[in-house]
Amino acid sequence: MNWLILALAGLVEVAWSQSIKPTQNFTRPIPTLVSLLLMAAAVFLLSLAMNTLPVGTAYAVFTGIGAVGAIVLGIVLNDDPVSVGRMAALALIVGGIVLARVTT
Repeated sequence: MNWLILALAGLVEVAWSQSIKPTQNFTRPIPTLVSLLLMAAAVFLLSLAMNTLPVGTAYAVFTGIGAVGAIVLGIVLNDDPVSVGRMAALALIVGGIVLARVTT
């Protein structure tokens, strides 16, 4: 169950990463509030997952999901560049997440 909570925390972190830009440097109140709520929700879910998962593993998986999600959404929604190097980096991150899961 804590792995599911951790996955959800990572997905909320992806949403949080995408919510930062619309705040326009935290000058727009509603987008800023949404961003702060998503950030708090992501960290709260991460803390729940850490009740039984090792801290290092949980945090690495959390940030890995966030990084992969942010890069993928950047490519899909913002036309961020796609390169062999970026795809290799994503594959390594995903591989690390999978390895952390099967060895914990």
